[in-house]
Amino acid sequence: MSSCSVCEENSGPKKPRTLFDRIVITTFSSVTFGMSFLLTILIGAATFVRYVLKGDLYGYEEWVKLFAFWLYFSGAAIGAFNGTHVSADLVQSYVPDGHVKRFLIFLKNLVTVGVTLLFVWYGYDFFMFGFMGPLGTGVAIPMTTVWRIPLWTSYLAIFIGFIFMLYYFSRELFKSAKSLFSGGRS
Repeated sequence: MSSCSVCEENSGPKKPRTLFDRIVITTFSSVTFGMSFLLTILIGAATFVRYVLKGDLYGYEEWVKLFAFWLYFSGAAIGAFNGTHVSADLVQSYVPDGHVKRFLIFLKNLVTVGVTLLFVWYGYDFFMFGFMGPLGTGVAIPMTTVWRIPLWTSYLAIFIGFIFMLYYFSRELFKSAKSLFSGGRS
């Protein structure tokens, strides 16, 4: 058995332990399920109308984009919680347990948090652009062409998703720092 708790592989989805995590993960899971369901219905309806009825579901792409943003970024927050984001983690596979492995995991987590922090910053700017408009006055708020859906509704999904990704990645960073500086006894 390994002495490095941070170094061990994840064995599937984690169960939220704290009330905060239960609320967040349950909410994101509900949003993810709901958006998956709505996207399936919407794309199925558009396909039926186009190929069976030979018509057009005019402007349905605007709803698809909105639902897809919420699906993707809710799923990304859940992935950050579970530690299941796609990565080429050769350290886990090829570096033997010990100080070097704990340091490399810490470094990976530090870079991940740094990059995510940058994305949170840009996500905020992106959201505020959509919410306040290009002049920052709340006038001329960007909207979709057909349904006039304010673009900030999609941008909000990006910003919220990155905030929670940052939170969960930071938690992993602190765990790896604790493991690194305690010599693997965490």
